[in-house]
Amino acid sequence: MLAALAAIPVLIAIAVRLTSSPVTPGRGPAFLDRITQNGLFVAITALIVSIPLFLPLTVGVVAGDTVAGEANLGTLRYLLVAPAGRVRLLLVKYAGAAAFCVAATLTVAVSGALIGAALFPIGPVTLLSGDTIGVGESVLRSLLIAAYVTVSLLGLSAIGLFISTVTEVPVGAMAATIVLSVTAQVLDALPQLDWLHPWLFSHYWLDFADLLRQPIDWTSFGANALLQGGYILVFGALAYGRFVTKDILS
Repeated sequence: MLAALAAIPVLIAIAVRLTSSPVTPGRGPAFLDRITQNGLFVAITALIVSIPLFLPLTVGVVAGDTVAGEANLGTLRYLLVAPAGRVRLLLVKYAGAAAFCVAATLTVAVSGALIGAALFPIGPVTLLSGDTIGVGESVLRSLLIAAYVTVSLLGLSAIGLFISTVTEVPVGAMAATIVLSVTAQVLDALPQLDWLHPWLFSHYWLDFADLLRQPIDWTSFGANALLQGGYILVFGALAYGRFVTKDILS
C-alpha cells in the first residue's frame, strides 16, 4: 500500500512533465499549475489528490484489520493469554494504526519531493500570502502539511479500531471504515447540512492552506487536532468498552 501511495506523486509529475501545453490555472487539483515552476509543489498536490480517497482507503484497511484480523486468524486469544492484557493490546493496535498514518503521509510527501526535484526546477516558493520563502523553509512547510494530514487521519483510525472490535471479519471492518470516510465527505459537501459539518471528522482535511501563509495561522491546525482528539476519545472509549467484554473464545 505504501508503494501504491508513493506512485501517486510519480504519476502526477510524469503526466505534467509529458504535457506539452501548460496547465491552466484553476483546473485540476490545487497547485497543479505551479509544478512546472517549482517541483516542491508535486508533494503538496499529491497530498491533496490522496486525501479524499487513497489515504483513507489505506488507513481504513490497516485500522479495520487491527483486532478483527487477529480474531479471524484465531491468534487473538493467544495474544491475550500471553498475558498482554486487553487494554495494552488495544493501545498497541491503535499505535500501530497511527504509525501507519505517519508512514503513509510521509511516503506521499517524500516521494513527491524526490520526483519533483528530479523532473522540475527547485527554488524559492511563493506562498498564498504573496511572500517568498527559501527551499529549506519550503521543505519544512511540506512536512507541516504532512503532519496536518497525519493528524486528520487519526480520528478515522480510531473509528476503524472500534469497528474492528465488533466483528471478526476484517474485510467487513475495512469496508465499513472506508464507507464511513466517503459518507462523511459526501455529507460535508452538502450545504443543507452546514450545522453538521464542524462535527464531521473529514471537515478540516483540506484546510491546511493557512500553513502556506506568512506568518503561519495555526487556527485550522488546532481546530482539526481538537476535532480528531474528540473522535479518538469517543471511539477509543467505545472500543475499550467493547473489547474488555468481548468473548475471545467464541
